[in-house]
Amino acid sequence: MGLRIGIIVAALLGAAAAAQEPEPPRGNLDEGRINSDPLKGLIINRTVTVMGWDFYSNFTQVWQALYPDSQDTMTIIERPTAQFGSEIWISYLNQTVFHTFLSPARSRAKDQSREVVQVVRENIDIINAQRQFIQDADLGPEEM
Repeated sequence: MGLRIGIIVAALLGAAAAAQEPEPPRGNLDEGRINSDPLKGLIINRTVTVMGWDFYSNFTQVWQALYPDSQDTMTIIERPTAQFGSEIWISYLNQTVFHTFLSPARSRAKDQSREVVQVVRENIDIINAQRQFIQDADLGPEEM
């Protein structure tokens, strides 16, 4: 009995000593860049109807299939209208990269979203190229 208690006490003391030793830091907290964005690559959904949701979900599926490593954050915005169906636009860095009206036929949303992916990619590439080559001391990068 005394041997068991001695083994248990030794095990507990060893575990307590191991728990009290602090781990060395795994990197400097000051190494991060001030412009780093941890939420890159998001596609934000601001649709309000079922048709808008269909467009958003089809667009994101195609986008993620074609560009799985994309770091471009964009927003899909919908404004339903009684006369034209739904107005959809996609913005990137506060600039509209695509704008259209979706017809009330929900079956067209899937086809339209596939076509839109290529247009959006081209417009994002143009915006990124302009931001790299145009340097203006009076304007910030988001104002280009």
